[in-house]
Amino acid sequence: MSESLITKKAIAAGLKELMKRKSFDKITISDITNECGLNRQTFYYHFQDKYELVNWIYYNEAISVIVSELDFSNWDKKVLELLTIMKNDAHFYQSALKSTGSVEFQNYLFCLSKEIFSDVIDKIAGSDEIDDFNKNFLAEFISHGAVGMISAWAEKGMKQSPEVIVSHLKKIVEGAKATIAERYLKEKNHAVKKS
Repeated sequence: MSESLITKKAIAAGLKELMKRKSFDKITISDITNECGLNRQTFYYHFQDKYELVNWIYYNEAISVIVSELDFSNWDKKVLELLTIMKNDAHFYQSALKSTGSVEFQNYLFCLSKEIFSDVIDKIAGSDEIDDFNKNFLAEFISHGAVGMISAWAEKGMKQSPEVIVSHLKKIVEGAKATIAERYLKEKNHAVKKS
């Protein structure tokens, strides 16, 4: 492991430790550097501000895990992996999602979800069967719902197990797949009958 990565992990650990005692919005760079025994210059060498640090944690500890080899056939296993990571570090994710800078994590999840659901729509309806506007609309709609549910689960204390949340998400996705298939097959059949 490189020295830079070791330092970044130490800074991240310092922030997480502080977030057990103090809200993210009230934590300063001085607090972080004091917690991990580094100086401000070292912090700023690695991160522009505390929001970039949180985004680094999001990406390196959660998002990068699920993006590796993510596709429609394994999305549920990857989401389970993500939720398990979040649950194991519940205090950090709950505190971070309640902070004013929490949008970045939701944006990461939204982009990943939209990519998966766009792929699903292509596979169900065929890439030539649905125009880009409708595909984008459906993928965004489903993604907002999935990300909203994951965020709400975290913000409300992660009371249900990751398995329960994934099970519910899977039912919704399966229902959406069936609806998309039915809708576009009807439209295709209707268009064929007209010609």
